[in-house]
Amino acid sequence: MSETPAQQPPLVLNIQYTKDLSFEVPNAPAIYTVLRSAPQVNINLDVQVRRLQEGQNVFEVTLATRAEATLPPAATNGATEPAAEDKPMTVFIADLSYAGIFTLTGVPENQLEPVLLVECPRLLFPFARNILADVTRDGGFPPVMLGPIDFVGLWQSRRGQLDTQLAQ
Repeated sequence: MSETPAQQPPLVLNIQYTKDLSFEVPNAPAIYTVLRSAPQVNINLDVQVRRLQEGQNVFEVTLATRAEATLPPAATNGATEPAAEDKPMTVFIADLSYAGIFTLTGVPENQLEPVLLVECPRLLFPFARNILADVTRDGGFPPVMLGPIDFVGLWQSRRGQLDTQLAQ
């Protein structure tokens, strides 16, 4: 009976951390007096990957999220100055960059991109989602609860955009 050395898993999350977090309420305290309903929240999400050391399969994967909440002009009840009445009022802006350091072992070169842009962000997402919900709630607003993200779809659309740019 021979012992085989323990195989290292193909994907290891070494550490995860908040790389950058910003929350601002540019129209405080007035916004708290005019906010009568949930604001409209626009979410932008991006996945960024960088190899930490050339020749190594250790990568930093960052899930960058921006949530910007606004009130339509009619919802402010004239609380803004006349020149600003025709544009939405910013309620809050939350920027979060949540990252992880991943080691990939035995992953074929042609599979690196989908692992880094789909599987890694999928592991980071629940933690980033909680941080964003907590910071918006702690800022005095209803928590922003991100719904499930289709990382496969995001990756495929990014691939499609790159392929289109290369074909031009």
